[in-house]
This record gives sequence, structure tokens and C-alpha cells, in this order.
Amino acid sequence: MLGAFAAHGLKAQLSPYLLDVFKTGVQYQGLHSVALIGCGLWARILPSKAVSYAALFFGAGIVCFSGSLYALALTGIKWFGPITPLGGFCFIFGWVALTVAAWRSAEGSK
Repeated sequence: MLGAFAAHGLKAQLSPYLLDVFKTGVQYQGLHSVALIGCGLWARILPSKAVSYAALFFGAGIVCFSGSLYALALTGIKWFGPITPLGGFCFIFGWVALTVAAWRSAEGSK
């Protein structure tokens, strides 16, 4: 929905640069929302602290990374820019936690 909003509702309101910033937020939110759903399914089948941490980091990453990009694009306030890398680190930590969960899961099945 946010992608459609950007394409139709914001196209005339934002500069091409800020529209790209908004679209980047949408792309990363979409990708990590799917990862978050995967974590939920995984935790239901095979509960794991590492999967729970991955989900937590993905959620925090969506809020910090995508949220800061949305805020930057919609308000033009540059102050939101420094928050974006924190979200990026959360995404990285989430993928590392998911990798650890997969590793441990494979170790346990031997």
C-alpha cells in the first residue's frame, strides 16, 4: 500500500530524490516483513531464542530504517537521516541471528 501511495499520491508532491528515498523504505520494509513472517512460522514449528531475536531485530530495523526514510521523505527534515543506519544494523543483526538459528537447527538434527 505504501508503494502505491508513493507512486500515485506522492509523485507530484516530492522531488525525484525524496521519492526514491521513500521507495527504498518501502522495498526494505517489504523484504523484511516477509522475513518477519518467516520468523513467526519458524518459531511456531521449531521455537528458538535466535529466531525470536531475529524477529525482534527485523521489527526494530523496519521501524528505524524504513520509518526514518519515510519521515525524511515526507518532512525533508535531515535529522531523521542518522537514524537510518541504526535500522540497517538491526537488519544485519536479524540476518545473523537467523543464520545462527539455522546453524543450530542443522546441528540439532544430526
